Amino acid sequence: MARNGLIVLSKYLIHHAIDRHPPVRCEICDTVGKRGLHSIATQSIQANISKVRGRLAQSARAADRPLDAICLIGISKTQDIAAVRAAADGGLEHFGENYLQEALPKIEATRGLGLTWHYVGAIQANKTRDLAENFDWIHTVERLKVARRLNDQCPSGKVLNVCLQVNIDGDPNKSGVAADAVDGLLQAASDLPNLQIRGLMTILDPQSDPAASYTRLQSLFANVRRPAPAVWDVLSMGMSSDYPAAIAAGATHVRVGTAIFGPRKPRKQTSSQPEE
Repeated sequence: MARNGLIVLSKYLIHHAIDRHPPVRCEICDTVGKRGLHSIATQSIQANISKVRGRLAQSARAADRPLDAICLIGISKTQDIAAVRAAADGGLEHFGENYLQEALPKIEATRGLGLTWHYVGAIQANKTRDLAENFDWIHTVERLKVARRLNDQCPSGKVLNVCLQVNIDGDPNKSGVAADAVDGLLQAASDLPNLQIRGLMTILDPQSDPAASYTRLQSLFANVRRPAPAVWDVLSMGMSSDYPAAIAAGATHVRVGTAIFGPRKPRKQTSSQPEE
């Protein structure tokens, strides 16, 4: 699209300042009269990653926790492959997706980059084979039936890292097992040889007090009756709006979307899971 001497190949990714007389100022990056492509996504996404990492470091210091104990997951749902590559170029290694069919092309296109993929969306039982084959982590297991299907469909030699999703606020509009049912689900799912149950995950009621809800999940995590031997080391909680509160409460994995990638591109909602 051309306007006022500026060609915009993609509103979010690329624009082109054209040599003309008089010189034209690029409306996006302020370049004047210079022909060239400028990747806005690369610049802004990488700057955002740096800002988020800085805030993570501040939050870790305030909580007297080591920064390397906190994994930053970039929630790239509705973003395209170019945005994922830009984030990877900025040093991001962990990516989270909510929608399987949207995620698969991104995973395939970036297989050579050594990225780790986390599934953080609602799980449909008929999608478990693709999830087991393509993701490294599944954060949203809330039913034994789903756990069994993931186990049975996991490729030979692969072990899936799994979190149990907990509805810590008791919100009827949210997915997740009830807090008082975590013990039973954990005991049953821990017998599945292709799954490594690593810990708990939650998505809060938007009206909740994040500090209070995250503290409740941390307490549940610390006191749950877990089988031995077990690797029990993950609290997946915290999003763009509240991850400092999650870190203060002990989060090991925070899921940050808009603070890294900017506003979501429009997408028809097919899941009850909110924006990360």
